[in-house]
Amino acid sequence: MRWEIFTIVYTSITITVIALVVGESQAMRTAWIEDMLSLIPQFAFLAALLFVRRRPTRKHPYGLHRAMGIGHLVAGVALLAVGLNLAIEAVTGLIAAEHPTIGTVQLFGQTLWLGWLMVAVMAVVIVGPVFFYGPAKSKLAPVLHNKLLYADADMAKADWQTTVASIVGVLGVGVGLWWLDGAAALFISLGIIWDGFRNTRTAVVDLMDQRARTYDSKEPHPLAADIVSYLRSRPWVAQAAVRMRDQGQVFHIEAFVVPHRRKVKVSDLSTAAEGIADIDWKMQDVVVIPVEQLPDEADTGR
Repeated sequence: MRWEIFTIVYTSITITVIALVVGESQAMRTAWIEDMLSLIPQFAFLAALLFVRRRPTRKHPYGLHRAMGIGHLVAGVALLAVGLNLAIEAVTGLIAAEHPTIGTVQLFGQTLWLGWLMVAVMAVVIVGPVFFYGPAKSKLAPVLHNKLLYADADMAKADWQTTVASIVGVLGVGVGLWWLDGAAALFISLGIIWDGFRNTRTAVVDLMDQRARTYDSKEPHPLAADIVSYLRSRPWVAQAAVRMRDQGQVFHIEAFVVPHRRKVKVSDLSTAAEGIADIDWKMQDVVVIPVEQLPDEADTGR
């Protein structure tokens, strides 16, 4: 939470500073808008925290952990929509052969090309996301199993691409290559679109209860195999499988066991549920169900 607040303060200062030098450069304007968009995941994360901490009720028996996934979806859709709009604007400018002009300013009694200030500002503001809060959030995301935080960190670490593109666009205008500004704006826009598409896709499939996957969505979550292994180690369990639902930052576990004997003690089921919950703090809602045959869709940990 402290890193998100720090990021919001840092980015707000960045947005203000860039606004002072943005000029008529389309690349700078697009980078400026991207910085404003980067606040969305942070605000979504902080807003979701207000809900995920609430205890389950009869009205919401699974709690409000889905708020984190909804925040992820909102951030993804916003990035996608604005990115598409910026890309269209960049393409339109290139087709119309718009020639941006970057003037001069008086600074400490000296006449200075505004482009140098743009380059200096972009080179300085990149320090925070690339070297400080981007890597810090990348370390936290796997521990918290928070895909919204991971997306935020991934976008921050990739911010250098926006910086390089905007600097190239500004310098291009300076040497007379007007089209470099529009091309840089288009490049930045495509990055925003990709971030939006990737985050929207991940959020949607998670909200549709796909098989629980790791924080980066690259592979099935290993805790499923750990649960099955634990259940198979119980002397009264013949077979075991699990359905693990990603609730946004924690998991809802439905564990299925085929017992050696038809009679199962309630105490054994309770002990098994407690054992699963003790495997990892993310196991927030666990039920163990005795069955004659494992469901086909359940994860057997293989």
